Amino acid sequence: MTQADGLERLAGCVLWPGFLGHEVPSWLADALAEGLAGVVYFAQNLGGDTAALSAEIHRLNPQALIGIDEEGGSVTRLETETGSTVPGAAQLGVVDDLDATRATGYEIGRRVDSIGADVVIGPVADVNTDPRNPVIGVRAFGADTGLVSRHVAAAVQGVQSAGVAACAKHYPGHGDTHTDSHHDLPHIDLDEDEIRAVHLPPFVAATRAGVQAIMTAHITAAHWGDAPATLNPAVLGGLRASGFDGVIITDALDMAAIRETVGIGEGAVRALAAGADLLCIGNPTNPGPEMLPGQDEHDFLAARDAIVAALRSGDLPRQRVEDAARRVAAMADAVRARPGASHTTASEVSLDADAIADRAVRISGDPAPHDDGPTTVIDLRRPSSLAVDSAAAHVAVALAAGGEIVRLDAETASDAEITTARNTITATGAPAQCVILVDRADEGAPQRAVLDSIRAAIPADLAAHVAVVNVGMPADIDGPVVSSPAASPLAARAARRALQRPKPTPISTEEEQR
Repeated sequence: MTQADGLERLAGCVLWPGFLGHEVPSWLADALAEGLAGVVYFAQNLGGDTAALSAEIHRLNPQALIGIDEEGGSVTRLETETGSTVPGAAQLGVVDDLDATRATGYEIGRRVDSIGADVVIGPVADVNTDPRNPVIGVRAFGADTGLVSRHVAAAVQGVQSAGVAACAKHYPGHGDTHTDSHHDLPHIDLDEDEIRAVHLPPFVAATRAGVQAIMTAHITAAHWGDAPATLNPAVLGGLRASGFDGVIITDALDMAAIRETVGIGEGAVRALAAGADLLCIGNPTNPGPEMLPGQDEHDFLAARDAIVAALRSGDLPRQRVEDAARRVAAMADAVRARPGASHTTASEVSLDADAIADRAVRISGDPAPHDDGPTTVIDLRRPSSLAVDSAAAHVAVALAAGGEIVRLDAETASDAEITTARNTITATGAPAQCVILVDRADEGAPQRAVLDSIRAAIPADLAAHVAVVNVGMPADIDGPVVSSPAASPLAARAARRALQRPKPTPISTEEEQR
């Protein structure tokens, strides 16, 4: 890239790209030296010395903001290979202990600070009112507005007490969708009054807790018109009217909801015009096999050049972009001025992750106690998505503890594959222990159909030894069920511990009388 002119430099001040590799590529080094707002880390950036990488980015631009999606539970970048070791939002919502949520937020912030990053892209402030939701689910604190609001505020306080910025997401609420905006443009059927009453309060709570950034959602609703929230001045204007004066960050512009409708370039221009301040461009590895060798630079230039063209033509007012750049710079100044995580005492933020995970477990039915030995696991969970590694192998591995694992995609499994899985269980014989692992087993879901088919053929003497472990949203499932709502080894180990608890000894009538 050649040296940036004034408009290119201004455009760079509001762009937040991803990049390929564990080192700063030359195009990114140039952009950072020319005032680029910063970068977003994804899992593919974290295989080397990440603290050194962050130091190099900050050397090239001391004001650069480094962001990372680190939610705990089912979504982690720092622990992609092993799975998160901190509780997720749904676990914290079940426990409903604000001190636990603050401590978890602090621990996430501390870990992000330790690699030299500046912004935790979390907490999730969505109220997950649609159990079919493929992209939020257990990433949310729950389905109750009041519960979500108080835990969002606590999480923001915890994260920001570690010296980094928090970014609540996804405004105005992604909880009532059953489409993943990574793959399509979701539409919600709620009227404006219900959105205001149910889905906006957690963002108000985040604002009152001092959150420094809020991320938009690529969702539409009839009363907003055709434009998704990210590109909609009425929606983003409503966020400003609610009292939020921090940085409005877009969800990734390379998601299909934007890329396959208006494109990254036009999406960048329209988001700024609508009131966004910092444009997350996305993860350049998302196209998979179709990824270009220089996908990171290609996507960055698509956004930057479209903004520059719109500024030159007058279609995008320069004042709007300058205002956005000032907000981004102010957040960078605030992060630089805050004390780091080391300034908070351990006694203020003690986190016992295992204890929280144990408290989040719920048991229904009457599962036979398991021992600490190997367990056969039939894994029916959904495939991983761009947002959530829902089928992460480490969950089944933690449950199995050396036992056999049979993986089935319930949506595509053939009758022969289902029979093989069923035979794997029946071949163990009682009292061998088995688990069927699910993350969406509500009535009518493919996992429920496969689960019912397998359980219907299990002999009665074995049935009590076959527990369902649900790491997704609550579902009304018959028989012995252990709910531990996160796709993480932390949640899986908590489920194992729950299955190993002995049944309480019945109290006799004589003892009751005493």
